Amino acid sequence: MKTKLQSYKSFKIAVDVGNKDNIIKPELWPEGLRICAADNKHVAGKGTYERQGYIYSTLAGILHLVKQKEEGFVIEVHSSNEQSVVPVPGNIVTAKVMTINLRMAICQIRCIGDTVLSQPYRGILRREDIRATEKDKVEVYNSVRPGDIILARVLPVNEVQSYQLSTAENELGVVIAHTSAGVPMIPISWDQMQCPKTYVKENRKVAKIVPEDIVVD
Repeated sequence: MKTKLQSYKSFKIAVDVGNKDNIIKPELWPEGLRICAADNKHVAGKGTYERQGYIYSTLAGILHLVKQKEEGFVIEVHSSNEQSVVPVPGNIVTAKVMTINLRMAICQIRCIGDTVLSQPYRGILRREDIRATEKDKVEVYNSVRPGDIILARVLPVNEVQSYQLSTAENELGVVIAHTSAGVPMIPISWDQMQCPKTYVKENRKVAKIVPEDIVVD
């Protein structure tokens, strides 16, 4: 039976030779165990964290090496019972806007297509990916706000532990939004929604939703 020390040595050899197939066979990696040194070739990813120059597991699970585009690996530990579906480029996802700033909106991806996720993924909607035209005039606050539910497309370029999103299509953007008082708003144009009680209007990048029973030529 392979000990954890032997497993770590096998893991170290796999990283050194750059061959993902040389990693240890999948086995349960204990929570809190030190995995390897953190440097420019070993980056903490999902299920791990960095402390005092080393990468540790945050949960008990299966150890994975994810090859980076440049060099080195992202070190991940996956729970044995975690969801298997992940966003891939081109997917349409449903996400909730959590926070915004001048450059981007941070979102939680709740659904991939019609599949509801048991755990959300982190999504980033950058200012330049909100609209297809007049990108230099886009303001994040006038496009999405915290609490909004949006439809977005997953872009090919992704960062560690996050997915880049785009709403730069007519059918993508805000689908659900509420006023500060919690009243659901209704879309009145491609860039505005309105409170049905106070008639106050707010700017949004509104998704053009086509009912399923309408045939589009």
